Amino acid sequence: MSASQESAPANGGSVEESLERLNLNNDNETRLGPDGEPAPRTDEEYAQTTLTLRALVSTKEAGVIIGKGGQNVANLRDETGVKAGVSKVVAGVPDRVLTITGGCEAVSKAYGVVARSLAEFPPAPATANGTFTTVGPGTWPIKLLISHNQMGTIIGRGGAKIKYIQQASECSVIAYKELQPQSTERVVEVTGFPEGIQRAVWEICKCLVDDWQRGTGTVLYNPVSRTQPYSSGDRSGPQERSYGGSRVTRTGNGADFSSNSGGRSFNRRSDSDAASRGPPTHDENGEELQTQNISIPADMVGCIIGRGGAKISEIRKASGARISIAKGPHDESGERMFTIMGSAKANETALYLLYENLEAEKTRRSQQALEPSE
Repeated sequence: MSASQESAPANGGSVEESLERLNLNNDNETRLGPDGEPAPRTDEEYAQTTLTLRALVSTKEAGVIIGKGGQNVANLRDETGVKAGVSKVVAGVPDRVLTITGGCEAVSKAYGVVARSLAEFPPAPATANGTFTTVGPGTWPIKLLISHNQMGTIIGRGGAKIKYIQQASECSVIAYKELQPQSTERVVEVTGFPEGIQRAVWEICKCLVDDWQRGTGTVLYNPVSRTQPYSSGDRSGPQERSYGGSRVTRTGNGADFSSNSGGRSFNRRSDSDAASRGPPTHDENGEELQTQNISIPADMVGCIIGRGGAKISEIRKASGARISIAKGPHDESGERMFTIMGSAKANETALYLLYENLEAEKTRRSQQALEPSE
């Protein structure tokens, strides 16, 4: 929210405008943004709401984005006002992660600038997965990393939202089904002209802000994971991943940009951690206990719990986190809420194992559907 909005008199404007504001507040009384303040409703408020949006890039794409001596990424920061950086090269892994933090408007503009750079100075056509892609002149694909739990708000009921984003931006928007290794992130690929990519990213940012609570506890993809196999019995799995030596987690507001400052983001909507976790408590080892919520489709709850609660007990034991399950759906979607409480490491391991079981069940059902009926 701009300074002028914050300083406006409470009783300013006409009677009709005051009544309209009163009605809006009553209709959305409990809807809060990632900082515990009223959620954004106007484009101006969305524009200034801070989030982090990451993208998967190839090593050669990263070279174009960074530029000689870091000049391109420095220009990107200056032009848009965002924080931006690319993860370090991992030997034998073609993936790198571009991280951009700022207001929704600045982030979408930054991705438009990135797309323009890649379209004007295209690297070799190898993608982050080592395959090849063909794009039209002046266009380029941007592979956004999105929490699996937030994909529903981008796709929309019956695919309505993703169709709207495609029409509004004139871009191709594809939501990948697969999770990135040892993470709970999936790819949304946006392909088009830079202006269209900027518009598509703007719409996606608004979706992520509206659905910020479902992004809490996302296990972020790290290219290092491709060189470090993880098994369910290994307590030192995904939670140990790091960029530049500092552990990366998501707090629901997207404030996962690695920096040495350790400070708050630059916007008033930047700190949802305290609001989402509640009063801090500590375990017997002095580690802070955190509470995280995730939604699981009702028809998948049984496979997560297992016969006689065997699977959920195994996840609790392997992670060291407490996991409770709501008895009924928490909204009209029919999804059930799982509440996880433990240390940061325990929660991240529990989240990974829950999604691992979820994806295994989806794969099993897809294969079952392909089998010929007798």
